[in-house]
Amino acid sequence: MIPAKSIDWPDAAPERALTLPARYFYDDAIFNAERERIFYGAWHCIGHVNELAEPGQFLTFDIFDQTVVVLRGDDDVIRGFHNVCQHRGNRLLGERRGKLGSVLRCGYHSWCYALSGGLKSAPRSERLPDFDRTQYGLKPVRTEILGSFVFANLDPDAVPLDEVGRGAEATMLKYLPDLAGMKLIEEVDVVVPANWKVIMDNAVEGYHFGLSGPVHKELAALIEFKRYKLEAHGTWWTYIGPPKPGATVAYGAPLAEATWQTDWFFNIGIWPNTTFYCFPFADICGTFNMIPLAPEKSLLRFGYYGPNRPMPAVTRACIKWMNEKLGPEDIQLNVTQQRGLRSFGYNQGRYLIDSERSNESEHLVHHFHRLVHQAVHPAL
Repeated sequence: MIPAKSIDWPDAAPERALTLPARYFYDDAIFNAERERIFYGAWHCIGHVNELAEPGQFLTFDIFDQTVVVLRGDDDVIRGFHNVCQHRGNRLLGERRGKLGSVLRCGYHSWCYALSGGLKSAPRSERLPDFDRTQYGLKPVRTEILGSFVFANLDPDAVPLDEVGRGAEATMLKYLPDLAGMKLIEEVDVVVPANWKVIMDNAVEGYHFGLSGPVHKELAALIEFKRYKLEAHGTWWTYIGPPKPGATVAYGAPLAEATWQTDWFFNIGIWPNTTFYCFPFADICGTFNMIPLAPEKSLLRFGYYGPNRPMPAVTRACIKWMNEKLGPEDIQLNVTQQRGLRSFGYNQGRYLIDSERSNESEHLVHHFHRLVHQAVHPAL
């Protein structure tokens, strides 16, 4: 049961609001409520449609104790299934991505499933009375596509993705016009000892850009930081900054003759934990998923996707800069904040939210916290 004092978070005006109580970032009961009321019914970004370009290509995704597989069938349809054999519950696929032959075979007793999910064969099942293969196909999982990325949802009654992200795809295409042709460059998983919301909070505010570390200052120097704008659109949000005029170098590489998706710093978040982004002058679309593992542990999955053309040196430099400089600087902030939230000397602070909703205002953090609070306490 969620402690009663955790529910007490007055719905004050953002400019006067106190932050979400500290126990929301480490309490077991609250984390369990998030698992049940947010993540089991959320749309999870699995990967790009081009990772499933051919029949038999698959992607898997784990959320807590659940695992799904999304694959393209022989009929060219992308489908999702619970990643479990219908015989005795053996997990079918352990790899994150790969390609199957004509069937999906269970490694325990060799039950074999068609790429459309139906059971094709089960050794010795002919000896059973009244065994009907049609009753033992893989259990389906809902899949939908947004911005050429495939999402899956464990809840058959969940709100459709196009309602959760209504208008988001058009915004993505404005800044990332080559989305449909993207190919996976690389994917990096990092486990961080911090609550998933600590990581999200850090992503959706610009207050720390000029105040925290040298790499954030480098990023702020590439854009007109005073025009950095953070906007909530219900269950999706954006934080975008225009390029600083006259830039000739980024991430230590020259911009001359390079191509890029956009020269803006572009970020769009889809409730609850998926972000698509592009750094200035980089010819990529990045994906950033904060996957909760425990109250104070998260898996950060960074995906890098690029259009089907030679990669400019500045884009390679950007990926290296993100992996080796900006990412670690942000992660260190996540770790120190998580430690501080456990202090007997802290429970709530004050959001820095101004009436102008400026580039350094924390209004998007407050908006995200309100979505979390409403999901965890739906009766309020």
